[in-house]
Amino acid sequence: MAKHTTHTNLKSISRFLQILDGTFPSGMFVHSFGLEPHIVKEVVYDEKSLKIYLENLIIDQYSKMEFVYIKKVYEALENNKLNLIKKLDNEYSAYLTYEYAKASKDIGQNYFAQIKNLATKDVVIKYFDEIENKTCEANEIVVLSALSYDLDISMEDFIVMWTKKNLINIAATTLKISRIKPSQIQKMLFEFDEILEGIIFENIDKKITNFNPLFEEIIFCHKNLEPKLFVT
Repeated sequence: MAKHTTHTNLKSISRFLQILDGTFPSGMFVHSFGLEPHIVKEVVYDEKSLKIYLENLIIDQYSKMEFVYIKKVYEALENNKLNLIKKLDNEYSAYLTYEYAKASKDIGQNYFAQIKNLATKDVVIKYFDEIENKTCEANEIVVLSALSYDLDISMEDFIVMWTKKNLINIAATTLKISRIKPSQIQKMLFEFDEILEGIIFENIDKKITNFNPLFEEIIFCHKNLEPKLFVT
């Protein structure tokens, strides 16, 4: 898939960074996909093992589901296929656990309330009208993809910013449940810029799947410790 723009202007980057900032009331959520059991079982115990865990999260989870979804939404927006965008939005929760699905819609609605008047492209305006009319679920990843497209942010840039936000939030939780130092985590996260670049251009699956072996294996090994959904 070709890049959608060669340069992202400053206003677009500024607005997108603002809306992605989880400290603002729009909120944020991120699924740990088994981080807590990994730490309890000492599979994750230092910056190197945390990096492996996060890299596997991208390979096993994001590139097989979220990245595929983003790509499909971008293609539907480019081709002005409003019904397909609605279908993708309304079917997204079918791939998620109940709490994950609820958080996705709640946070998506929060984002929508704050950005709905920013849309300038006709297809995005129509999609936002469908959310306003309660015919779309307004899942976080679809709403943000639409905003990113409207701001002329390339799909690849959006994926990097969305994923880096999640990695930062997941890694930050390890400060509370592990002995890994903040400086070690920061250094490790910087290394993901090149990792993401390689994965985005080469390893996005064509079909959506929601089987994550990283998640399934650790839950099988430690059934009494539930993965957390971090919501603010």
